[in-house]
Amino acid sequence: MIPRPRHGRMDAHGLCSIIKSVMPNFRWNRWNEEHIAAHSVSIEEAEAVVRGVRRPFPRAIDDNKFLVCGRGSGGRLLQVVFVLDDDGTVFVIHARSLTDKEKRRMRRRRR
Repeated sequence: MIPRPRHGRMDAHGLCSIIKSVMPNFRWNRWNEEHIAAHSVSIEEAEAVVRGVRRPFPRAIDDNKFLVCGRGSGGRLLQVVFVLDDDGTVFVIHARSLTDKEKRRMRRRRR
């Protein structure tokens, strides 16, 4: 479980450190399992991207919604969007393979 801040928004860089130090719990249901499967992403791949988060991710994209890009358990470069439940559980709402343009951009940033 990821600890929630007492006041205000969760800082994305602070969240990166927390995810690295705490094994996050994930919440899966039929909706999010089918949604990521429609993009040919497995639960294991999506979880691996979140657990393997590296700066500059996660990127806050909305209140309590975060975007992470990284390698899934199968080695593919993926984008995963998740929200944190009130108890700090990670709920994946979107996952897909990166486009070729996104892959090039990500490789340039890592240099």
